Amino acid sequence: MRYTITGRNIDVTPGLREAIEEKIGKLDRYFNPDTEVIVTLSVQKDKQKIEVTIPVKGNIIRAEESSSDMYVSIDLVEEIIERQMKKYKKKLIDKKQSAQAFSSLFINEEDEPEEEIKIVKTKRFGIKPMDPEEACVQMELLGHDFYVFLNAETEEVNVVYKRKGHTYGLIEPEF
Repeated sequence: MRYTITGRNIDVTPGLREAIEEKIGKLDRYFNPDTEVIVTLSVQKDKQKIEVTIPVKGNIIRAEESSSDMYVSIDLVEEIIERQMKKYKKKLIDKKQSAQAFSSLFINEEDEPEEEIKIVKTKRFGIKPMDPEEACVQMELLGHDFYVFLNAETEEVNVVYKRKGHTYGLIEPEF
């Protein structure tokens, strides 16, 4: 795998680079050798955070973890990605298209019993045009973590959501 390792408020030391390549390298049995792994390390106050993104054809495998020690965060993020790979194996591997992104060992590996994704409720509702700020207010009034609305400015369906640190995010579709 090819690594792109960057640091925000932290120097990427040879020791950190080695730990990342060793731990995340355990995942190489799932991917082809030319797979790119994007790793971002950051430090904020007492939080040591690692974000790992692995773009594969048609999908993005991503995990982030933070703790008081960067090496612990590295261990934890590797476990998360491994769990994701095992859990979503059938959904990630479309034999026709994205199979080339994964190693043949992973593709042919004996499957574990899969937990089926079950949609247990479908909700329909009318959406009225509003601006993102009004959508955030509506979301707060409803006590939800996200809100789907028709953006009055762009006339497209958007989503606002709560982020950590009492801020909001806006998702705008790209066609």
